[in-house]
Amino acid sequence: MIMETKKAALVLGATGKAGGAIASALLDHGWQVRGLVRDLSKVNGGAANGVDWVCGDAMVRDDVVRAARGVSIIVHAVNPPGYRNWDTVVLPMIDNTIAAARAAGGARVVLPATIYNFDPETTPVITARTPQAPKSRKGRIRVALEKRLEDAAPEVPSLILRAGDFFGPGARDTWFAEAMVKAERPVKRIVNPARGGGHSWAYLPDFAEAFARLLDRPDQLLPFERLQFEGLFDESGTVMTTALSRVVEKDLPVWPLPWWLVRALAPFGGFPREAAEIAPHWRHPARLDNGRLVQLLGEEPRTDLDAALRQTLISMKCLAAGVAPQPERRSAAVNSPAGSPAP
Repeated sequence: MIMETKKAALVLGATGKAGGAIASALLDHGWQVRGLVRDLSKVNGGAANGVDWVCGDAMVRDDVVRAARGVSIIVHAVNPPGYRNWDTVVLPMIDNTIAAARAAGGARVVLPATIYNFDPETTPVITARTPQAPKSRKGRIRVALEKRLEDAAPEVPSLILRAGDFFGPGARDTWFAEAMVKAERPVKRIVNPARGGGHSWAYLPDFAEAFARLLDRPDQLLPFERLQFEGLFDESGTVMTTALSRVVEKDLPVWPLPWWLVRALAPFGGFPREAAEIAPHWRHPARLDNGRLVQLLGEEPRTDLDAALRQTLISMKCLAAGVAPQPERRSAAVNSPAGSPAP
C-alpha cells in the first residue's frame, strides 16, 4: 500500500481512458498511484504497471474512504458502468469522492470535465466564467457534479480540466475510435460526425500531461480551479480528416455520419440515444479558452498532430508500427494542419 506522502494519488476509473492516462502521467511525474477497481482480475491483481491496485467500488463510500487514506489527490475519472444510469449513479459517486477527500484531510479532487455543461448554440467560447446552461440530461448532471465540488471548497479543494473529444492511445469508446475509423483494420474511409467546422479535440496523453504538470504546482492553484484544455480546435472541419489522409498516405473518402438514422434509432436506447442527445455539440463550434492554463504552465502540452494520429492508429491496430518515431510534444503544434507552430 502507498505510504502517506504529499505525492500519493488515488485514481478512480484508472482502467478507463482518462483515468488510465492520468495515472500514467502521474507515475511519470514521480507520484505514487493507487487505483480502485471492482475486479482485481482485470488488472491481474496487485501492483501492475506501477499502479497499486485495490479492490473496491466507487459507489460504496467506505471503499473509497479506505482507498483514499494517505493520499493528497483523488482523480475522479469514473463513469457509470456501461455509461448507463447517469441519473442514479453519477452524483452519489462524486459525493463519495468528496467524503473520502474530506476524510483524507482535504485531498484535492481532480475531475476531467466535458463540454456538455453548455448550450452549444450560444457558447462559441468556453471559459471558467461561461454560464452553464445545458440542454441535455447528461449536461445537467455534469453541472450538478461540478457544483458539488465548488460547494465543498475550500475544505476540499478541486481541479477541473475541461476538454473536447478525446483521441489517442487507450482512448476507447470515443467518437474517433467508434465512429471516424474502425479498430483493427486499415483505414479506408473516414466517417465525419461534424457538420461544418469548429469541433474541439484533445490528444489524451497531452491532456493527462497537463493534469500532472498542474498538480506539480499545488501552491499556484486556487481552492476551486476550473480550467479549459484547448487541444485541437478544428476551425475548418477538415484539419483532422486531412491529417488522417496524410498519416495513412492515402486520399481517404470522407463520409458524413447519418445523423438521420441516429435520430430514428434513438427511442430504442443504447448508443443512438446517447449520440442523439449530444448531436448539437457536433453542429455548433465551441473553442475552449486555455488562458488560465497557459498562465499556470507557460504553455499547453501539445504533440505534433500527425505524430499523435500515427500513435493513435498504431494503438488501434489500424496502422503498422514500422519505424514511426515517438510523438514529439511541443508548443501549439497540434493546432496546425502541417505540424508547424500555430500563429
